[in-house]
Amino acid sequence: MDAIQFFLGDHARVHAHGVGGAEGNAFLEDAVLGGLSDEQLRMRPGEGLNSIGWLVWHLARTEDMAVNMVVAARKQVLEEDGWLERLGLTRQDIGTGMSDDEVTEFTQQADMQAIRDYRVAVGKRTREVVQSMRPEQLDEIVDSANIDGAFADGSIDERARWLRGFIGGKTKAFVLGHSCSGHGYMHIGEIMCLRSMMGTRLPV
Repeated sequence: MDAIQFFLGDHARVHAHGVGGAEGNAFLEDAVLGGLSDEQLRMRPGEGLNSIGWLVWHLARTEDMAVNMVVAARKQVLEEDGWLERLGLTRQDIGTGMSDDEVTEFTQQADMQAIRDYRVAVGKRTREVVQSMRPEQLDEIVDSANIDGAFADGSIDERARWLRGFIGGKTKAFVLGHSCSGHGYMHIGEIMCLRSMMGTRLPV
Protein backbone atom coordinates (compact mmCIF):
# COMPACT_ATOMS: atom_id res chain seq x y z
CA MET A 1 0.00 0.00 0.00
CA ASP A 2 1.44 3.37 -0.99
CA ALA A 3 0.89 6.69 0.83
CA ILE A 4 -1.95 7.73 -1.49
CA GLN A 5 -3.93 4.56 -0.80
CA PHE A 6 -3.26 4.87 2.94
CA PHE A 7 -4.61 8.41 2.92
CA LEU A 8 -7.73 7.42 0.96
CA GLY A 9 -8.56 4.64 3.42
CA ASP A 10 -8.13 6.91 6.44
CA HIS A 11 -10.09 9.71 4.74
CA ALA A 12 -13.01 7.37 4.06
CA ARG A 13 -13.34 6.55 7.75
CA VAL A 14 -14.14 10.15 8.73
CA HIS A 15 -16.75 10.63 6.02
CA ALA A 16 -20.08 9.18 4.98
CA HIS A 17 -20.43 5.92 3.11
CA GLY A 18 -21.35 7.96 0.04
CA VAL A 19 -17.86 9.45 -0.01
CA GLY A 20 -15.54 6.48 0.48
CA GLY A 21 -17.86 3.55 -0.15
CA ALA A 22 -16.51 0.23 1.02
CA GLU A 23 -13.03 1.69 1.42
CA GLY A 24 -13.65 2.72 5.03
CA ASN A 25 -16.14 2.53 7.86
CA ALA A 26 -19.13 4.86 7.34
CA PHE A 27 -18.24 6.79 10.45
CA LEU A 28 -19.21 10.46 10.54
CA GLU A 29 -22.33 10.89 8.44
CA ASP A 30 -23.79 7.44 8.95
CA ALA A 31 -22.87 6.74 12.55
CA VAL A 32 -21.98 9.84 14.55
CA LEU A 33 -24.74 11.92 12.94
CA GLY A 34 -27.19 9.05 12.72
CA GLY A 35 -30.69 9.78 13.97
CA LEU A 36 -30.13 13.48 14.63
CA SER A 37 -32.82 15.96 13.62
CA ASP A 38 -32.13 19.47 12.32
CA GLU A 39 -33.16 20.77 15.73
CA GLN A 40 -30.57 18.58 17.43
CA LEU A 41 -27.90 19.61 14.92
CA ARG A 42 -28.56 23.22 15.95
CA MET A 43 -28.44 22.58 19.72
CA ARG A 44 -25.65 24.05 21.82
CA PRO A 45 -25.88 22.05 25.05
CA GLY A 46 -23.77 24.40 27.13
CA GLU A 47 -22.40 27.92 27.22
CA GLY A 48 -19.58 28.41 24.75
CA LEU A 49 -20.05 25.00 23.12
CA ASN A 50 -20.39 24.50 19.39
CA SER A 51 -23.41 23.00 17.71
CA ILE A 52 -22.96 19.72 15.84
CA GLY A 53 -24.15 21.41 12.66
CA TRP A 54 -21.45 24.06 13.01
CA LEU A 55 -18.81 21.38 13.50
CA VAL A 56 -19.82 19.48 10.37
CA TRP A 57 -19.65 22.71 8.38
CA HIS A 58 -16.28 23.62 9.92
CA LEU A 59 -14.90 20.21 8.98
CA ALA A 60 -16.15 20.57 5.42
CA ARG A 61 -14.93 24.16 4.99
CA THR A 62 -11.49 23.40 6.39
CA GLU A 63 -11.03 20.41 4.10
CA ASP A 64 -12.35 22.31 1.09
CA MET A 65 -10.00 25.24 1.66
CA ALA A 66 -6.93 23.17 2.54
CA VAL A 67 -7.20 20.64 -0.26
CA ASN A 68 -8.39 22.83 -3.10
CA MET A 69 -6.81 26.23 -2.36
CA VAL A 70 -3.65 25.29 -0.49
CA VAL A 71 -2.67 21.89 -1.92
CA ALA A 72 -4.17 21.88 -5.43
CA ALA A 73 -4.34 25.65 -6.19
CA ARG A 74 -7.82 25.30 -7.67
CA LYS A 75 -11.33 26.59 -6.98
CA GLN A 76 -13.03 25.41 -3.83
CA VAL A 77 -16.20 23.33 -3.94
CA LEU A 78 -17.90 26.24 -2.14
CA GLU A 79 -17.35 28.44 -5.20
CA GLU A 80 -19.23 26.09 -7.49
CA ASP A 81 -22.85 25.00 -7.93
CA GLY A 82 -24.25 27.82 -5.80
CA TRP A 83 -23.20 26.30 -2.50
CA LEU A 84 -23.27 29.50 -0.44
CA GLU A 85 -26.88 30.12 -1.46
CA ARG A 86 -27.81 26.48 -0.88
CA LEU A 87 -26.25 26.64 2.57
CA GLY A 88 -28.17 29.83 3.36
CA LEU A 89 -24.94 31.68 4.15
CA THR A 90 -23.18 34.88 3.17
CA ARG A 91 -19.79 34.18 4.78
CA GLN A 92 -17.22 31.75 3.44
CA ASP A 93 -14.57 31.55 6.17
CA ILE A 94 -13.78 28.18 7.74
CA GLY A 95 -15.01 29.33 11.15
CA THR A 96 -11.73 29.31 13.06
CA GLY A 97 -11.72 32.41 15.28
CA MET A 98 -15.51 32.91 15.25
CA SER A 99 -17.01 34.57 18.31
CA ASP A 100 -19.68 32.84 20.38
CA ASP A 101 -22.33 35.18 18.97
CA GLU A 102 -21.22 34.37 15.42
CA VAL A 103 -21.50 30.64 16.09
CA THR A 104 -25.03 31.20 17.38
CA GLU A 105 -26.00 33.28 14.35
CA PHE A 106 -24.50 30.74 11.97
CA THR A 107 -26.24 27.82 13.67
CA GLN A 108 -29.62 29.52 13.43
CA GLN A 109 -29.13 30.59 9.82
CA ALA A 110 -27.54 27.63 8.01
CA ASP A 111 -29.44 24.86 6.22
CA MET A 112 -28.49 21.67 8.06
CA GLN A 113 -29.19 19.25 5.22
CA ALA A 114 -27.19 21.43 2.85
CA ILE A 115 -24.25 21.30 5.29
CA ARG A 116 -24.32 17.50 5.20
CA ASP A 117 -24.57 17.52 1.40
CA TYR A 118 -21.70 19.99 1.15
CA ARG A 119 -19.49 17.81 3.33
CA VAL A 120 -20.14 14.86 1.01
CA ALA A 121 -19.33 16.99 -2.05
CA VAL A 122 -16.08 18.17 -0.44
CA GLY A 123 -15.09 14.62 0.50
CA LYS A 124 -15.63 13.41 -3.06
CA ARG A 125 -13.58 16.28 -4.48
CA THR A 126 -10.74 15.55 -2.06
CA ARG A 127 -10.58 11.99 -3.29
CA GLU A 128 -10.47 13.17 -6.91
CA VAL A 129 -7.62 15.55 -6.11
CA VAL A 130 -5.56 13.01 -4.18
CA GLN A 131 -6.15 10.19 -6.66
CA SER A 132 -4.68 12.44 -9.37
CA MET A 133 -1.47 12.96 -7.37
CA ARG A 134 1.73 10.94 -7.54
CA PRO A 135 3.13 9.72 -4.18
CA GLU A 136 6.25 11.88 -4.55
CA GLN A 137 4.08 15.02 -4.74
CA LEU A 138 3.13 14.49 -1.10
CA ASP A 139 6.66 15.60 -0.15
CA GLU A 140 6.29 18.97 -1.91
CA ILE A 141 6.05 22.07 0.28
CA VAL A 142 2.77 23.94 -0.11
CA ASP A 143 2.97 27.28 -1.91
CA SER A 144 2.78 30.15 0.58
CA ALA A 145 0.95 32.20 -2.07
CA ASN A 146 -1.94 29.74 -1.86
CA ILE A 147 -2.15 30.28 1.90
CA ASP A 148 -2.07 34.06 1.42
CA GLY A 149 -4.89 33.65 -1.10
CA ALA A 150 -7.04 31.91 1.50
CA PHE A 151 -6.69 34.93 3.78
CA ALA A 152 -7.18 37.40 0.95
CA ASP A 153 -10.50 35.94 -0.22
CA GLY A 154 -11.88 35.50 3.30
CA SER A 155 -11.64 31.70 3.45
CA ILE A 156 -9.52 32.15 6.58
CA ASP A 157 -10.42 35.02 8.89
CA GLU A 158 -7.60 37.26 10.08
CA ARG A 159 -8.46 36.21 13.64
CA ALA A 160 -7.03 32.82 12.70
CA ARG A 161 -3.68 34.30 11.63
CA TRP A 162 -1.86 31.53 13.54
CA LEU A 163 -2.89 29.13 10.78
CA ARG A 164 -0.43 30.84 8.43
CA GLY A 165 2.43 29.52 10.53
CA PHE A 166 0.75 26.20 11.23
CA ILE A 167 0.48 25.14 7.57
CA GLY A 168 3.14 27.39 6.05
CA GLY A 169 6.34 25.56 5.14
CA LYS A 170 4.65 22.16 5.56
CA THR A 171 4.42 19.35 3.04
CA LYS A 172 1.28 18.55 1.10
CA ALA A 173 1.18 15.26 3.03
CA PHE A 174 1.01 17.18 6.31
CA VAL A 175 -1.75 19.52 5.13
CA LEU A 176 -3.81 16.65 3.70
CA GLY A 177 -3.33 14.43 6.73
CA HIS A 178 -4.22 17.13 9.23
CA SER A 179 -7.07 18.90 7.46
CA CYS A 180 -8.81 15.77 6.18
CA SER A 181 -8.16 13.01 8.71
CA GLY A 182 -6.59 14.28 11.95
CA HIS A 183 -8.89 17.30 12.11
CA GLY A 184 -11.82 15.01 11.36
CA TYR A 185 -11.07 12.57 14.16
CA MET A 186 -10.61 15.45 16.62
CA HIS A 187 -14.00 17.00 15.92
CA ILE A 188 -15.75 13.63 15.67
CA GLY A 189 -14.74 13.20 19.29
CA GLU A 190 -16.24 16.61 20.05
CA ILE A 191 -19.48 15.61 18.31
CA MET A 192 -19.66 12.43 20.37
CA CYS A 193 -19.25 14.47 23.57
CA LEU A 194 -22.01 16.86 22.48
CA ARG A 195 -24.32 13.94 21.73
CA SER A 196 -23.69 12.58 25.21
CA MET A 197 -24.48 15.97 26.77
CA MET A 198 -27.68 16.12 24.71
CA GLY A 199 -28.71 12.67 25.88
CA THR A 200 -28.77 11.21 22.36
CA ARG A 201 -27.20 7.78 22.20
CA LEU A 202 -25.19 6.74 19.18
CA PRO A 203 -27.04 4.23 16.98
CA VAL A 204 -25.98 0.64 17.68
